[in-house]
Amino acid sequence: MEKANLNWSELTFAYMKTDCHLEYYFKDGEWDEGKIINDDRIDLNIASTCLHYGQECFEGAKAFEDKDGRVRVFRIEENAKRMVRSAEKIHMVPFPEDMFINAVEKLVQLNQRFIPPYGSGASLYLRPLLLGISGLIGVTPATDYAFMMFCSPVGPYFKSGIKPVKLIVEDQYDRAAPNGVGDVKVGGNYAAGLRASVRAKKAGYTEVLYLDALRKEFIDESGPANFFGITHDNKFITPASDSILPSITNMSLQTLAADMGMIVEKRPIHVNELPYLKEAGCCGTAAVITPIGSITHGDKVITYCETDEVGETCMSLYNNLTSIQNGVLKDKYGWTREIPMP
Repeated sequence: MEKANLNWSELTFAYMKTDCHLEYYFKDGEWDEGKIINDDRIDLNIASTCLHYGQECFEGAKAFEDKDGRVRVFRIEENAKRMVRSAEKIHMVPFPEDMFINAVEKLVQLNQRFIPPYGSGASLYLRPLLLGISGLIGVTPATDYAFMMFCSPVGPYFKSGIKPVKLIVEDQYDRAAPNGVGDVKVGGNYAAGLRASVRAKKAGYTEVLYLDALRKEFIDESGPANFFGITHDNKFITPASDSILPSITNMSLQTLAADMGMIVEKRPIHVNELPYLKEAGCCGTAAVITPIGSITHGDKVITYCETDEVGETCMSLYNNLTSIQNGVLKDKYGWTREIPMP
């Protein structure tokens, strides 16, 4: 199929309408077979629980074209599992994992011409979302649900190349409460972080680094991403907390780090450990790895990169993971799934 007439090298990480999206509805105890929708607007009851009581969760994934023109998605089974966990935690009816994976394949096939070509640095971003759509006034779980999935070609997260960013430790606002929903991918978590993110950006920082809400001593995560550190004795450390979203990218980096001979530790990380790290970074689907150049904590600035040069370990992890995603390195882990094209 002929590619869409786009300047692939000029793509940014922004939404672009494609040929279609998919919609599935849960009613009377079962999911329907789904429909292909060409519009990018949706019709909702004004009293839908997703609009008033936060019954909404979502995922993010990417599809890539390799050098032979084959199309792959990365660890999509983990996205399906995580979305089930998110749905169950806020009392929604989960979208079945097998239907989720089939929907991914169908959506990518239908929008094949929008898959950026190999070597462009771009990818096809996939956004599944689950909404409670029952028209209810009282606070109660919906009985009807909509599962939707759309896609958009996106450019590399770092348009000018991967560069270190500046973070500031957040000391006023909390991202998620203990025993709350910080460990699932629901929209309210991101809305709750906007106050801190906007304030940090106005002060000249890229993002915030949250501490645990209970003691304000241990690293939680950055606004939209997990945190990790590289120690001087060759350890990959990342926080352990029930308030942190389990990042699929972080899971993958831990495996790669271990195979690179590093000791991997998932444990509470005290904020006072930050000055003793050799490198630090944030990780997630959008950017894969965002290297951290400095972290401001109170009146102290902890610097990991004096220039725009990325640390050796962060760069190796980034290159290894993106090479697997793009089919450059052999996927010995079975993380990628090839999508047959019509």
